[in-house]
Amino acid sequence: MVSAEESLSERDQLFRNMAKLFSYVSDRCDDAEMAQYDEALCLLADLVEVEARAHVASLLAPLKRAPGTAVLKLANDDIEVARPLLEFSTVLSEDDLIDIVSKQSEAHRMAIASRAIVPERVGEAIVRHGETSSVVRLVRNENAAFGASTLKSLVERARGNSEIAEDLRNRSEIDWKSLRGEIEWAADKVMESLGETEGRLDPVAAGKVNAVVYNRIRNKAGFNGQEWKLAYNQVKALYDRKQLDEPAMTRFVRFGYGHHVAAAMTLTLRVPPEIVVKWLASQDYAAVTVAMRALKTDAQLFDAIVAVLPWRDLPTDADRSMVVSRFSVLKEEEAARIFELWRAHSFRRRTEAPNTRVAMRA
Repeated sequence: MVSAEESLSERDQLFRNMAKLFSYVSDRCDDAEMAQYDEALCLLADLVEVEARAHVASLLAPLKRAPGTAVLKLANDDIEVARPLLEFSTVLSEDDLIDIVSKQSEAHRMAIASRAIVPERVGEAIVRHGETSSVVRLVRNENAAFGASTLKSLVERARGNSEIAEDLRNRSEIDWKSLRGEIEWAADKVMESLGETEGRLDPVAAGKVNAVVYNRIRNKAGFNGQEWKLAYNQVKALYDRKQLDEPAMTRFVRFGYGHHVAAAMTLTLRVPPEIVVKWLASQDYAAVTVAMRALKTDAQLFDAIVAVLPWRDLPTDADRSMVVSRFSVLKEEEAARIFELWRAHSFRRRTEAPNTRVAMRA
């Protein structure tokens, strides 16, 4: 008869071996296989000890593609399990990280604040929910992005914390001369600690500011391969968890995440990623118009999608007006027919390079 201890050991070993096997084949799994691994790892995670869960989390953390539900489950686990995923996993979306920041421990927030890149929304959540240790870690992270509202909150917190004030002063990319609006600063000492004596504050604006504009140049157009890989992996994890829906697309658009929008289009349309990349590179507004109309996209959302996608060149107002006009007159049934004809043509001639622009305009 197998003892309880032996049974637990067998489950631990099975859990470890399954994760190790997945790490070898993660880039070759289809959706069905991914779902099977996801379900099995989630079930076993509830039956094994923390050491086994920590081991599996460390295996999954560096993978570009991993079972989304299992990763999220382990990322919400005890910190010794969650830490490698919180620090390194690109499968976790911003919404996942924000949810963990709001619900888990300060140690979880510290790990997230240490990520190679901390987006504005995640940093804002850390400042809102975090204690001094995670906020200090965030401010010291050179790759943490701060929006105006986050910087305002940090300045207010710096009133009572000289460590945060000093670290803010040392953020070289913040242009303190661009301070404008009105923030209530209660003490001159805070302004001094932020660098007034070094000339980094505009004396005229001091004490009358509510928005901080920092020098982080953003590309408003142009496809970036690294951003695409990161976005695609995160959106694919949402897709695997069956959470890629219109509200998710709306969030991507609202926050200007063009590469995420493009990745969501790829997965929702069920087309190879290189197809959507080609549309963007060739400014193929017609292809995007037909595809999104076939998906029964709301007209207002479509307009926003066109504006935020990482095209080769930023669409002009005239371009957007023209595209939206075409979208409004195109019938959903006609768009679906054109798109399916193109899909059938494309799959019949997989060995050739299809002329997407011509096919989509047929």
